[in-house]
Parts: sequence; structure tokens; C-alpha cells
Amino acid sequence: MTPEEIGQRLVALLAPVEVTAAVSGGQAYARGTVDVPPAQWRAALLAARDDTELACDFFDWLSAVDELAEGFEVVAHLWSTRHRHGLLLRARIPRSTPTIDSVVSVYPGAAWHERETHEMFGIDFAGHADLRPLLLPPEFEGHPLRKEFVLASRVAKPWPGAKEPGESEAGGGRRPIRPPGVPAPGEWGVVPTPAGAGGAGEGPRGGTPARPARERPARPAPGARAPRTPGSAAAPPPTSTDAPQPGPAPAAGPASDAGPAPDEGGTS
Repeated sequence: MTPEEIGQRLVALLAPVEVTAAVSGGQAYARGTVDVPPAQWRAALLAARDDTELACDFFDWLSAVDELAEGFEVVAHLWSTRHRHGLLLRARIPRSTPTIDSVVSVYPGAAWHERETHEMFGIDFAGHADLRPLLLPPEFEGHPLRKEFVLASRVAKPWPGAKEPGESEAGGGRRPIRPPGVPAPGEWGVVPTPAGAGGAGEGPRGGTPARPARERPARPAPGARAPRTPGSAAAPPPTSTDAPQPGPAPAAGPASDAGPAPDEGGTS
């Protein structure tokens, strides 16, 4: 069966319930995708398992996507070991009441997937008997995969790109850059603080004003240098002391002052 036929088959099985069939991306790895109402979540997975043409006997994985104001989208992927095809099921649940039926009775392998999704997104699975923490310590507060959850490690550590290479910690005239996942003050939570309450901020969601940038002197164009100012003449290099230095030349006097040359024999 093609991905289109797989989706249409499940639509026919769930009639008269209104569901939507589509095809996922992935070209050769595309999957038939069906969006079902939350109330039909368990029935849809049960139909996909028991129908002889679908025969999705293998539960692959289950998780969720945070769509902010639109709620959460619970996603499950099933596989048929007999027909070698897959099926993607999705259900949108509201953020105010994030609850959906558990499918552990249909696929026992979904037990720890639902525990992890409950832990990371705060979604309740009605009928699951053991939604205790799976990955986080019991004292942990919050749900890390919700988009309003701020990652503390990104707040505490310097983020690459906050300054140019070579800039000092104190200097730099660039606007401070927040790491991804860290909202500005006034943007915490699902509903952002209005700009008037949070201060004139960085964009329409409010926040705090950015530090004014410092003015930097303009850099000269490549190859252009300021002319050097004339200075005192450089002193000549020192002469090596190993070579003999000539003495001063005798001063030449007037010719009339010079006497006769002495006789070497001593006679006058």
C-alpha cells in the first residue's frame, strides 16, 4: 500500500469520525499521516493494529510537540512487520488541559514513552498506572521540553557569539546577544508581558532596553596609512671597537713658522 492508501484506509475505519489524512515528507521514506481527535486517539491506534490491511503490530515511538498557544501535538509512529509500511498518528490537545488516553493496553511498549512525554511536556495519559519520573530526579520542577522552559545552563555560561574574537570582557560596542532559549525579561512564560509593563524592549514582546552601543573610531581603508611625522635624524650605528681607529690629523700652521729640518748627523 502507498502512504496515501494507508491514510485513507484508517480514515475509512474511523468513519463517521472526522479525521484528516496526509503524507509526511521524506520522499522514499514518506509515511501516511492521520490527524485524529483526542477522543479517538486510542481507537485509532487499536484500528491500525487490528485491521488486516494495515496490520501495524509494532509500536515504534510516541512523543509530543509544543505548539505554544495551539496546545500540544501528541505523535505516535506505528509499523507493520508483515506489510513493511509505517503509519504516523497525531492528536492535538489543549494547553489548559493536556490530557489524552493511554495506549499501553493496546501497545505495552508505549509505557515508558508515555512516562517520558509526561515528564518532559507535562501531558497526562489517562489510564496509565505508573507515570513516575523516568529520566529526571523526583525533586525536579518543570517540564524541560516545553518551549517556555528556560535552560539554566544557557543563562549561566557565556554563549559563543556574545562578542567578537579578541574583544575584551569589559569593552565592545555590540548589542548583547542572548543565547537561544533564553527570553528577555518580560518574555517569561506562555503569555508575554506587554511592552508597557516589561519596559520598552527588544521587539513587540517587550523586555528591557538594550545597552546603548559605544561609538568606535572608523578604521582606515586597507592599504591607507597616515603619513609619518618627520623626527630627529637617527644616530649612526656604533662602530666596532676591534678595528684600529685613526687619530686626529695634526693642525697645519703657516709656512714661515716652520724651522729647518734637523740634521741627522748633529752638525749645524
